[in-house]
Amino acid sequence: QVQLVESGGDSVQPGGSLRLSCEVSGITLDTLFIEWHRQAPGKQRELVARITSFGRINYADFVKGRFTISRDNTQNAAYLQMTDRRPDDSDVYYCAGHRNGIPKMYWGQGTQVTVSS
Repeated sequence: QVQLVESGGDSVQPGGSLRLSCEVSGITLDTLFIEWHRQAPGKQRELVARITSFGRINYADFVKGRFTISRDNTQNAAYLQMTDRRPDDSDVYYCAGHRNGIPKMYWGQGTQVTVSS
């Protein structure tokens, strides 16, 4: 059974940094494209960043230059480093993964991040 488990969510002040982790089990990470999404109450879930199994990376415009996605296949884990946090970054962040060319998406349960002074 494939499982993705996020951790690292916390409350930080504006401008602060935080790193989210996504631990993957039941499948080797190097077969997956990994995505981070976020969702605020009453809003649609939105893509934040993506890293392919080949290491190609894409970011949403609203996080470019502030967030960094990475993966460590030896640890079967992926990460989202967030810097220069803003209040509108306060969301539940989800890790998701799928195999190349296969649309089935595996989702984590989400981790809450709050940015507040």
